[in-house]
Formats: sequence, structure tokens, C-alpha cells
Amino acid sequence: MRLKLHIWRQGGPDSEGAMESYDIDGIAPESSFLEMMDLLNERLLAEGKEPVAYEHDCREGICGMCSMVVNGHVHGPDKAITTCQLHMRSFEDGAEITVEPFRAAAFPVLKDLVVDRSAFDRIIEAGGYVSVATGGTPDANEIPIPTDIAERSMDAASCIGCGACVAACPNASAMLFTAAKIAHLGQLPQGAVERDRRARAMVAQMDAEGFGNCTNHYECMEACPKEIDVEFIALMNRDYLKASLSARD
Repeated sequence: MRLKLHIWRQGGPDSEGAMESYDIDGIAPESSFLEMMDLLNERLLAEGKEPVAYEHDCREGICGMCSMVVNGHVHGPDKAITTCQLHMRSFEDGAEITVEPFRAAAFPVLKDLVVDRSAFDRIIEAGGYVSVATGGTPDANEIPIPTDIAERSMDAASCIGCGACVAACPNASAMLFTAAKIAHLGQLPQGAVERDRRARAMVAQMDAEGFGNCTNHYECMEACPKEIDVEFIALMNRDYLKASLSARD
């Protein structure tokens, strides 16, 4: 395959960025998008040029690091995948591909396609810990949990913190991420003790980080590689309202 790439290049957080174009050929349709980026960087290095900076780790759709916007689509044009799971067969031979970093005030660009998502870490830290007994492995039937509740908690826990919801939202809202992190603990008996405090603390930290509000565009759910449902946002809103009212007593 022969492609023309338009890639955002930015030297650092305080530098002005701009799109740069590259022609590349010899791309196998079965290769992944990141493998194509690897090949581009190998050729840039061979020419004595600066390679394109981008994040990656597991390349299995688990780590959530490959934060790219491809042709205007978060993680690429295919649904329910991360960028590392996007394959070049999704593009036509001779296609022009635009690659940009996630765009959000709370995700400042560090270099090229790398953004600072430490705001997510601080939201999680604000949630604190879960009060459970430590020691030996507990018996599987010690705390019976109905299957539907366990599965709902696991649905929320599938969030990999990639930030696609923020990048896709016109308001750069982090409510789907925050709601998922609150819900996967709040659904279970082990996380019920701190449920109210956790909702207040994590929402407050989310607001402090400068993320926008949810206005029900549902772009977050559409872009989420794990297809996390916006119903968790409604659950978070209820938890937060209840916690806020009880805090006034």
C-alpha cells in the first residue's frame, strides 16, 4: 500500500505545532496502524530526521495508551477498538490519512501525538481505597453477589482509561470515565462503605481538572473502545446528588 500521511508535529508543551506530510509505501494491509507508524519512524531515523513521538505499550487494546485521532475519528474509523487494533486494511491504497493527538484542555500535548493524561490518575486517586478485610484468600461464597450486579460492575471496570470519551466529546467531558470508575466499585458490597464519599471526591477532582460537562451527545459511548454505556453517568449523577444532600445533614 502507498499512503500519504498528515501528522501533527509539536516539539513540546510550549511549542507551536503544525501538520507535516509524509509519503510512505510498502505497507502491508494486514499490518496494524502502529506497525505502520513504526515503519515511518524507521525511515525517518534512516534519513536523520526526528521520529514521530506517540504512546504505546501492550498493543492488545488493554493499556489505553495509543491516544490518536485518525481522520477525525478517535482511535480510527472502526468501532470498539483502540488505535493499536486498527489495521491498514481499513484504508484504501493511495489514501490520505490525518493523524492528530487527543484534543482537550485537560490533556495538554507533550510532544507530537503524546498527551498528558495524568488528570485521570488524579481522579482515581481522589476515589481513595476500598474498606475490605485483608489476609488470606476469602471464600468465594463469603459475600454472595447476584450475577447481574457482578456483570454490571465488570462492565464498568472494563474502562481502560484511554481518554477516547474526552477526545470525542465536544465539551471534553470526562464523565463517562469518572462514572465507570465510581460505578465498578459502588455496585459491589466491598465498595459500598465509601460510595457517597467516593462520588463527591471524584466528581470534585474531575471538575478541578478542567473537564467539561456532559450534555448528552453520547459521542463518548460511541468512541469508547470498550463500549461502556452512558447509563453509568446517570448512576453517578444520582450517587453524587444523594451524597451531596446527605453531606448537608
